[in-house]
Amino acid sequence: MPKRERVLRMSVELPLWRALAGYRVLTMLYAIGLCATAYDRFTRPWVAVAYYAVLAVWTLATLPKVSGAASCTRRFLAADLALAVIGILLTPFADSHQRIAGGGPTLPSIWTAGAVLAFAVKGGWRWAAIASTAVAAANLIERGHPARDTVHNVILVWVASIAIGYVVEVARASERTLARALEIEAATRERERLARDIHDSVLQVLAMVKRRGAALGGEAAELGRLAGEQEVALRTLVSGGLVPVSRVSEDLAEGAVVRAVEEPDDDGPLDLRALLAPYAGARVSLAEPGAPVPLPPDAAREVAAAVGAALDNVRAHAGDGARAWILVEDEPDEIVVTVRDDGPGIPEGRLAQAEGEGRLGVALSIRGRLRDLGGSAEILSVPGQGTEVELKVPKGAVRAPGKKAER
Repeated sequence: MPKRERVLRMSVELPLWRALAGYRVLTMLYAIGLCATAYDRFTRPWVAVAYYAVLAVWTLATLPKVSGAASCTRRFLAADLALAVIGILLTPFADSHQRIAGGGPTLPSIWTAGAVLAFAVKGGWRWAAIASTAVAAANLIERGHPARDTVHNVILVWVASIAIGYVVEVARASERTLARALEIEAATRERERLARDIHDSVLQVLAMVKRRGAALGGEAAELGRLAGEQEVALRTLVSGGLVPVSRVSEDLAEGAVVRAVEEPDDDGPLDLRALLAPYAGARVSLAEPGAPVPLPPDAAREVAAAVGAALDNVRAHAGDGARAWILVEDEPDEIVVTVRDDGPGIPEGRLAQAEGEGRLGVALSIRGRLRDLGGSAEILSVPGQGTEVELKVPKGAVRAPGKKAER
């Protein structure tokens, strides 16, 4: 049977949207009830009746709009807030001056808070501050002067909406963090399962080919060597996953969903460890920090190319049996990559002689690359004790290749 994809959706917002929908309906009925009990006190009751008819139709017709963040659009929020503000400003035309001066309710009454809360749940505390400020201004205009009860209600709505908006933002951030943690945990378990399967099958076969090839000699020895290199590369892949999988967090109406995606990021920094990982093999060991080593894309590729050139020199001049070690260090002010081998070393004056003869491999492929990045490449070699190439890239001086250093 084909496997079914299981997607875990989490949403702390969904109960808020449901509560908001219920609040709007209940406060609409409450406002209509206030009007019915004081109908004979209105100076122009037909204005109130017309407004409540529009309010009832709007509240019931827009219930799907407050079912989730995706359906609650900015256009709807603007229209909803406009209806609340218009109701407040229409109150002096429908009600008597004595009732208004005595602290009588506005036409929409507490239904207005629902419009403000929709802004808070949708856009957080900043949107809530804007909506509550508009309602506050409308209330002050309707009353004509800043009475105590009006100011009290305005401050209450303003503080409550901003607080709810802030809580929603914190809940969203926590929701995305939890979804990412669950995704990483699932990926880790899957990697461990694959590692067990690979260890029980592929890695054991490669190790056996390596041993048998070395024992048989000849062409079989070369086959065994290649199998050994593939075994090391495969172990590196399944043990750490040096090339990280980017993850995208989404906020949908149903909640936060995290999906693993493979996508190159040409604008953001690259992890230097990921570019150096392919160089590791049976005769090349890679030691790196546990955390990413970020560099701008061009700079990371140039450093990796310089390391590749250094390893090419090891293969060309130190012999097939030579071993090499790559050490990556992430210092506070610079990134240091050291390539060391156990070959015979470089005779004194050999590099200068090669450069004079027009062979510029070290001068251009290694030193030139680091110089263009604002860094340096130091080569230390002792005859009979191997060669060490130290590449330094100051973090504050990293720039695109080809640009001259600023003085």
